[in-house]
Amino acid sequence: MLLPNDRQQMRAFFKQAWKKKKHGQPLSSLENIITAVLAMHPEYHPLMEGDDTALDQDYSPEGRQSNPFLHMGMHIALHEQLQAGRPAGIREIYVQLCNQLKDSHQAEHQMIECLGSVLWEAQRNNTLPDEKQYLHCLQQILK
Repeated sequence: MLLPNDRQQMRAFFKQAWKKKKHGQPLSSLENIITAVLAMHPEYHPLMEGDDTALDQDYSPEGRQSNPFLHMGMHIALHEQLQAGRPAGIREIYVQLCNQLKDSHQAEHQMIECLGSVLWEAQRNNTLPDEKQYLHCLQQILK
């Protein structure tokens, strides 16, 4: 199951998944990933449990606002990469980093920095993300 492409629908999907989790309803595999990411971020729980104003809110870097949906989306992308084992070697890097930091959430945050950098570079250059550059960045945080 893929996330909706529409920003508002995607955000509503996050809220719906969290609501289902809170009510003990069965979750799809994607909803399980979303709720696992949300469980790591208690600061986002009020956003998920509040009214729907967050579905329309713009989060601008100029306003020094962190976009919680983008942040969670980066975690989800990383989880999907780990499940797929792509790029090759990412699982091993993740395990090593978790062992090094003794904190899987912190390991994910460091890996997300690399992912965000590679995605930004690809967008800037109108190219596909460079897996070699991504893996190089990940290997550098192990040092």
